[in-house]
Amino acid sequence: MRTDTSITKDLVGVYQAGSHHMVGDGFPVRNMIPGAGVEEQLSPFLMLDYLGPQQFPPTDRQLGVGEHPHRGFETVTIMYHGKVAHRDSTGSGGVIGPGDVQWMTAASGIVHEELHEKEFARQGGLLEGIQLWVNLPKAYKMTAPRYQTLVDAEIPAVELDGGAGRVRVIAGEFRSVKGPAKTFSPVHLYDLRLKAGHRTELDLPEGYNSSLFVLHGQVVVNGSQAVQEVEIALFGQRGEHVVVEAKQDATILVLSGEPIAEPIARYGPFVMNTRDEIIQAVHDYQAGKMGHLS
Repeated sequence: MRTDTSITKDLVGVYQAGSHHMVGDGFPVRNMIPGAGVEEQLSPFLMLDYLGPQQFPPTDRQLGVGEHPHRGFETVTIMYHGKVAHRDSTGSGGVIGPGDVQWMTAASGIVHEELHEKEFARQGGLLEGIQLWVNLPKAYKMTAPRYQTLVDAEIPAVELDGGAGRVRVIAGEFRSVKGPAKTFSPVHLYDLRLKAGHRTELDLPEGYNSSLFVLHGQVVVNGSQAVQEVEIALFGQRGEHVVVEAKQDATILVLSGEPIAEPIARYGPFVMNTRDEIIQAVHDYQAGKMGHLS
């Protein structure tokens, strides 16, 4: 918790989506990272795509993204509405729905697909979610892939004082409550719901890159700067807390992580440290070394 001597993190800027495009045929996304003009300032977070919200009509076809590879980082999918089915070349898979989180560590290489879940596709409905890419330190980029399904019931929630709202702790720790996600570098990831007219203080570590992405509503940070719907607020590393006040009922994703001070080489679905490692990743995928879906 904050002490009288702690320092408020400076707001670096507020950014809007850098692009609005389709991923496959089932995921309309607005790209916030890196498309919003920020990238290195958010390490270890490499990408944030906001999916929807969009209403899909009933169909007999599972829309989405077919077989494709990843190496060198993790994908984190957070669902707010709708259902997405996943399967990969390790044999892992499953369905995530509202409140659930899929944390997939591609590491040395994985091939997977992400599609609208069959029954959701048949019935149609509202689809809304977020996909993050989280970088891996060099020491872990070539470790074995792994898959974590974090269902809503397993994600602890902290009720805020005075009925202000609640914080679901996906990763890291909030007020001594630990999230279930296993991470390779220190990361705090919270699903914050803040009611209109209420405020809360978030303790975010000194030296970490921190940001708030507002999905819905409007907030004011540190008593001065408004952040609107589908905007991301970026804070400096110095300081230990951020004050958030909701002008409207707000849904916010809070991201804070220890920067990975290593070079980044990226090409499509591969994120490594050098160009040679990217070339090797392409060759390994083409040679079938990352597996395929049966």
